[in-house]
Amino acid sequence: MTVFKLPLRIGTRRSPLARVQAKMVRDQLCAAHGPLAAEGALEVVFIQTTGDVVQDRPLADIGGKGLFTKEIDTALINGHIDFAVHSMKDVPTVLPGGLTISCVLPREDPRDAFISSSGVNLAGLPSGSLIGTASLRRRAQILARRPDLVVEPLRGNVNTRLKKLDAGVVDATLLALAGLKRLGQDHVVTEILSPETMLPAVAQGAIGVECRRDDEQILSLLMPLNHSPTEIAVCAERALLARLDGSCETPIAALGTLDGVGGITLSGLIAAPDGSKLIDGKIQGACAEAGKLGEELGARLLAKAGSASLAIKR
Repeated sequence: MTVFKLPLRIGTRRSPLARVQAKMVRDQLCAAHGPLAAEGALEVVFIQTTGDVVQDRPLADIGGKGLFTKEIDTALINGHIDFAVHSMKDVPTVLPGGLTISCVLPREDPRDAFISSSGVNLAGLPSGSLIGTASLRRRAQILARRPDLVVEPLRGNVNTRLKKLDAGVVDATLLALAGLKRLGQDHVVTEILSPETMLPAVAQGAIGVECRRDDEQILSLLMPLNHSPTEIAVCAERALLARLDGSCETPIAALGTLDGVGGITLSGLIAAPDGSKLIDGKIQGACAEAGKLGEELGARLLAKAGSASLAIKR
């Protein structure tokens, strides 16, 4: 292994989930490069982001893109950290100059989890029940299927939202199943929603590691951690998102599924925030064309949307 100036500094957010994910990357690095297992070789640097600080407003009201990454990106550009661990669903499709996603870890289950205080599933929830979610994607898909429910913003990390549910602030909420599993809290799940019911967020369940594009030593260090099937699926999904110029202001969903023999199926969806319009589509092709497939499906969805008011920039 190339000799590095130690410790290597891993940047991430302060939330419990971010800490777990940083540990996952650290453990995989230690397994791939024995010397990094030495005490003090790797240091985790916790960075507070705008999305962590501002908790009283929906994400769309405070800027949308990069809310959980901007401060970490700045630390990376300035050399305060050597690489950063992100939930890929938080990463904008256009990175700051000089930065790159060097690898993605194997994806956890990308589906959404529905959690109700009564233990009743989404279909059985009484009319007028209050669901808490800050995600416009979840709001739109819920209201499209259950317009008789009330959906209000609910911000905070996993533990915060579960505490609010337990306190009766809302009747139900939705969380990424991947995060619950990584935190060992998937026992709270009332129902795992199928992609047909709730298409996931772009790159949900995927962890990405970001570094400086010209740092060849760090790039070579991280290369063994990359999981090609996850990279391919995430590439397709993010290409769709980029074509739609999506942000937290637009309900967009996508999921790439590999068939194991060189092919990928990409499902995508755009919606009106109130769920009054859902426009979906699907495309199949070779994994080698993942990015092009995402762009093509994004263009098809825009064409199907026509003049519909879906808050999508053209």
